[in-house]
Amino acid sequence: MAAVPASDSPTIPLSDDLGWALGVLFRAYAKASAAALEGVPGGPRGYQVLATSVRDTPGTQLALAHQLGVDRTVMTYLLDDLEKAGLVTRVPDPADRRARRIVATDQGRELLRELDGRLCDVEAHLLGVLPEGEQAMFRALLQRLAGHANLVDPIQNACQVAEQLTP
Repeated sequence: MAAVPASDSPTIPLSDDLGWALGVLFRAYAKASAAALEGVPGGPRGYQVLATSVRDTPGTQLALAHQLGVDRTVMTYLLDDLEKAGLVTRVPDPADRRARRIVATDQGRELLRELDGRLCDVEAHLLGVLPEGEQAMFRALLQRLAGHANLVDPIQNACQVAEQLTP
């Protein structure tokens, strides 16, 4: 039996490349989370707006756009869709009558509880290969790295970043 040349040996492509590993994990998460968020106006962005409007102090529309790195025009359309679906409402900001605060409705809060459960299932599936302690460590390290990366190079507008990355 002839030996298999080293260049023909089966390996995982780029198994020691961080970019490759992040890309594979991100694609798997993006695909599974998109399915879990199907039907939510705006998909993952709509979820983020809803989650922020429930978990954070209701912020203005502009502050929310900055926080999530979404162009303000895109945010307007996204909020229009979420509002039409009865998930959020815009209320006048007591400090500035020209500004609007984004507040989740009861229906939005209920949907968020359901969506959080779906996303927990997605995460459990993706991280299930790791023992529980390693899952917690992975999450903690990822949050630390993401926080640092965002501090060094914050995303001001996710739409522009996506356009820059598209060939």
